[in-house]
Amino acid sequence: MIIKTQTGSTFDTDRDLTAPERHVLQKLFAWSSLASSLEQFRQKRDQALEKGWNNSGPVRPSTALRAITRDLETKLRQRISRIEPVYEKGTCK
Repeated sequence: MIIKTQTGSTFDTDRDLTAPERHVLQKLFAWSSLASSLEQFRQKRDQALEKGWNNSGPVRPSTALRAITRDLETKLRQRISRIEPVYEKGTCK
């Protein structure tokens, strides 16, 4: 898969990432869509890197994976900023 970041960098996941990094990246793609905060996304990133591929142990992120992760964080911040705030029942603003 070819990934182009918002800064214009291009990465070929077959060439630029190891198999364990690709596994972590799959999880990060899902969490970038599901996370409700940047902190939650970073916690999930750290957990995935710590567990590794099939619990094989820690994955040390390459420069490419770090750049792709930063891009996912930027996109997550943009998505979160567009979400309407949820108000508690009975409150009005």
